[in-house]
Amino acid sequence: MGDPHPRQDRPTDLRLVPPALAAWASAAWALDAPPMWVTGVVLVCLAVAGGLLVVRRQRRRGDAGTDRRSGGAWPKASAAAVLLCVAAAGASAGLHGADLRRGPVPALARQYAEVTAEIEVTADPRFTRPRVRGDHMTPVAVLLDGEIRRLRKPDGTVTRTRAPVLVIADVNRGTGRSGSAEAMNKAGFRPWSGLLPSTRVRVSARLAPPLAGSDRVAAVVRVRGGAPPEVVGEPSRTQRWAGRLRAGLREATEGLDPDPRALLPGLVVGDTARVTPELDEAFKETDLAHLLAVSGGNFTVLLALFIGPAQLAQRAERRGLAPRLGVPLRGTALLGGGLTLGFVVVCRPEPSVLRAAACGAIALLALATGRRRSLLPALAAAVLLLVLYDPWLARGYGFLLSVLATGALLTVAPRWSAALRRRRVPPRLAEALAAAAAAQALCAPVIAVLSARVSLVAVPCNLLAEFAVVPATVLGFAALATAPLAMPLAKALAWGASWPVAWIAHIARTGASLPGGGADWPGGWTGALLLAAVTGLVVLVARWLLRHPWSAAACALALLLVVVQPPPLPRVLTGWPPPDWRFAMCDVGQGDATVLAAGDGTAVVVDAGPDPALVDRCLTRLDVTRVPLLVLTHFHADHVAGVAGVLRGRSVGAIETTGLSEPADQAAAVRAQAAARHIPVLRAVAGEHRRTGALDWRVLWPPPEPALPPEGPNDASVTLLVRSAGLTLLLLGDLEPDAQQELLRSPAGAGLGPVDVLKVAHHGSAYQDPQLIRTVAPRLALVSVGRDNPYGHPAPRTLAALRDTGALVLRTDQDGAIAVVGEGRRLAVAKD
Repeated sequence: MGDPHPRQDRPTDLRLVPPALAAWASAAWALDAPPMWVTGVVLVCLAVAGGLLVVRRQRRRGDAGTDRRSGGAWPKASAAAVLLCVAAAGASAGLHGADLRRGPVPALARQYAEVTAEIEVTADPRFTRPRVRGDHMTPVAVLLDGEIRRLRKPDGTVTRTRAPVLVIADVNRGTGRSGSAEAMNKAGFRPWSGLLPSTRVRVSARLAPPLAGSDRVAAVVRVRGGAPPEVVGEPSRTQRWAGRLRAGLREATEGLDPDPRALLPGLVVGDTARVTPELDEAFKETDLAHLLAVSGGNFTVLLALFIGPAQLAQRAERRGLAPRLGVPLRGTALLGGGLTLGFVVVCRPEPSVLRAAACGAIALLALATGRRRSLLPALAAAVLLLVLYDPWLARGYGFLLSVLATGALLTVAPRWSAALRRRRVPPRLAEALAAAAAAQALCAPVIAVLSARVSLVAVPCNLLAEFAVVPATVLGFAALATAPLAMPLAKALAWGASWPVAWIAHIARTGASLPGGGADWPGGWTGALLLAAVTGLVVLVARWLLRHPWSAAACALALLLVVVQPPPLPRVLTGWPPPDWRFAMCDVGQGDATVLAAGDGTAVVVDAGPDPALVDRCLTRLDVTRVPLLVLTHFHADHVAGVAGVLRGRSVGAIETTGLSEPADQAAAVRAQAAARHIPVLRAVAGEHRRTGALDWRVLWPPPEPALPPEGPNDASVTLLVRSAGLTLLLLGDLEPDAQQELLRSPAGAGLGPVDVLKVAHHGSAYQDPQLIRTVAPRLALVSVGRDNPYGHPAPRTLAALRDTGALVLRTDQDGAIAVVGEGRRLAVAKD
């Protein structure tokens, strides 16, 4: 039909954009606005819109007998459309907001009443992520969205209602805290996590007001005690069918390697039950997390497989499965609609899935007509319909990111792709690069609001992963469809999909492990505006660089050096780490992670801190690639929750721990990670003597058979006396005064004297034995502690006692990471 295509010559139609944006803003405002205000705004908008339409109609009648066309007709119609959309969205949002205030549930929640409720599950159960709080991990709970349909009040009266609630089920406290959701299922969560949408359950629970940010629920239902739910209504046939399909996909992936086994169900249907926190964090750090949620891209790939290339969908030479099967064009449209409905059901009818189906279907529909300029009206129509259907989307960051990403692909990406092709970039590469860069440019400010961090590897990681998404998605959906019919075939298809999925996981882990892969950024909307301004400046500079290839190559090389940070570069630019460092204390927040140099790229690591990302970043900057021994002084979470970060990309010879396996869940988590990597776990006992390279250490505590059992994990901490050439270091773990006094009286600690460096026990808490401090009389005392911690660490009296012995006291909350160099009079420290 020629180039340019005749149907692309028209100017872009933006008439639906203002009504869509107005409806979006109206819905976001009206959800919690006073009902009288919402009613007033709706009535005023209707009245004004009606007046504008009447005036327009009268003017058109007056102009009917003349050849003159009214110049003000279209502005009046557009204004009326905007006002009508504001009124409709406001009314819809007002009614949804009223649902949260209607009935007895809100009042009972304010009283924290104990009730018995029948709840209809409206979304798949999900797990809270374990978090380190102090020295322990927060218990994992199951979260369910649902609606209370029948309520027995404390006085015994029964009421029928319909109130949206969030159910929090605390199940088997202390189990399954460190692994994937699948591990939690095995720990006793299955009766809750196996519930399908539309199931009705009866629970006895306490109502509570909504948590901060839980705007779309009338109350929180807290279920305690570990009792399984009583199922009083089975799920619908549709949901049982969808559940069987998802279960079939999980069964088909059982025999795969860990990463594909975890990621393939997430890539296909958004099932992330097997994804470990460590892998999930890698996807977040590289801005690949959208691949683990159902997105418009999944649906686009699925429909493209069915109808073929979208630009040929209405032509005789159309391709895809439909024409090969002899399905006519109208039949293809009907089957495409059925495919859309099936996609929504199988992937669960949640807001994110509805958003994905709408955006994917609209993009393909507009492309199929060959009218690229009709994409924006289609996107605006989708926004308008979705906001009217579910006003809560107007406040969702996921909805905002979807709209921005789709808008970037429709408006910015084609122009950038054309510019790259004019510079002789191959067409497919230009399109892929432009799409990834455009989506990142528009979405990055919103992501900065959520994470206060900017990824410098997002564009290349998304670009490299994009080539694997299509085969993984196609083969994954094929495995999903064939699993109920022929499981061996489904397993073969899943095996084929595992290769591109493993590539995606490798890209995520590699990008997350790069020392300069991300940068901290101011959070909130102030940071978003700043990032938007910086992005605009980068775009302007990039346009200039495209005309100057050598300058572009130099900038690309500089960015590569910033991201990769080869070992000599950081030391030259920042002085960190200092040459010939002997000992380093990582800044891991409220926790411990210390590193003892043992040769080129080799170090003994003592404790891993509370966050895998922080300890991994510290070891990467220290250029530690081999850990002959990882010592975990005790199993409190602020010392062992970061073990995955030490293991990431490094060879670890053995793990040595205390003999007291408390807390039991953290001890089990450490042993599970060690078993997965085939790393032996040893027990440290007083009197043990080890050496590696120039590093020599003795275990001073705990004794093989203590005179008294330790009062807790702190008093069972592994204590090391380390010598590195002429430097002496004492690492006390979290020993408290009773154990410190026992250490001085024990055979292993009897000869303890002055040391060069003391790792102060228990983050500098007030519980220290003054005699031990005077005995060791350190020249340098280091405190690993988090900023603004709620425990008052380090205690002023502990700092005063250390300084009274003549020690120089440094702390990570004020000084950052600390490295010790030299010996004797040449003892010195460097700060990161």
